[in-house]
This record gives sequence, structure tokens and C-alpha cells, in this order.
Amino acid sequence: MTENIEKETALVEAILFMEGEALDEGTIARISSLSKEKVIAALENLEKRYASENNALELSRISGAVMISVKRELWENLKERYGKKSEAKISRAAMETLSIVAYQQPVTRAEIEKIRSVSADNMIRLLLEKGLVREVGKKDIPGRPVLYGTTKEFLKIFNLNSISDLPKLNEYDAEKFELEGEKD
Repeated sequence: MTENIEKETALVEAILFMEGEALDEGTIARISSLSKEKVIAALENLEKRYASENNALELSRISGAVMISVKRELWENLKERYGKKSEAKISRAAMETLSIVAYQQPVTRAEIEKIRSVSADNMIRLLLEKGLVREVGKKDIPGRPVLYGTTKEFLKIFNLNSISDLPKLNEYDAEKFELEGEKD
């Protein structure tokens, strides 16, 4: 039995390596022809294997999907050289806009502009092009402005399982969001 789980784990690991992107357990099961239960067991086995501090890899969970990635502490040293072109430097203004969307979502362009005190059109367009934000609906107010939220690509780039994994704002930063948001 142990030999089978090792072979199944190797198969799942190879699939995750070859695909290079986050896959849900059902997709891994279809590709591998393993049951979902065996895929889950193999993923648990991989997590145990990668838990060693001497291992450079980890399983990252992103919106219910799993991928192999470099451990966060190592990625900080490597991302400048090996980071994807799409996550190549974005301007401070784009990062500010992205932060507002991430922490305030769903949020309208006008709400972003109220916090930043400048036009957000170009920054929103840039973030849409990079796939970091998306339209998530329309606000139920006159004019029905578009609401924006972050994407799975945002979660992947920042190595987050969900938006709730964002660092919590300290009191100063939370007040800054509120104070800047109250400007007219």
C-alpha cells in the first residue's frame, strides 16, 4: 500500500510540475486517472514531504486549487530574477490602486479616486490588462458604476489562498484609508 501512495504522490507531483499552474483536485484526478480521495492523499503526502526546512518547494493553495511553488522565504531572494514578466514592476500608483481594490473590494472607480484623490482610469485599465483586477458587477446606485475586485492571478502572484490571507492593516494604515477616503 505504501508503495502505491508513493507512486501516486510522484504522479501528482509530476502533473503539478508539468502544468505549472494551480489545479483543483478534480482536474488532477482527471489527468492522473486517480480517484479524488487518492489525489487528496497524495497532496497530503507532498505537503509532509515539502514541510522540511531543507526543501525549497511548498504546495500553495490558491482559490481552492493547488500548485507547486518556491517557499515564500526563498522567493523573496529569487523573484527579481525569476519573477514573471506580468508581475514585473508596476508603478507605485498602480500598486496603491491595487491595494485599495484588494482591501475595499468590491469597489468603484469613484471610491478609489476618493481615497487616492486622483483619477484612477489609467491605473484600473493597467490592472485589468495585467489580469490583477476584474469587473465583479455593478453597484446598485444611480449610474450603476462598475465594481472591481481582485482575480485569481492576483492571489497567485501574491501567494495567497484567499483575500482573507492579506496582511491585516495596522491602526495607522486603517485610519489613513478612512481619512483619505473622507477627502472631498
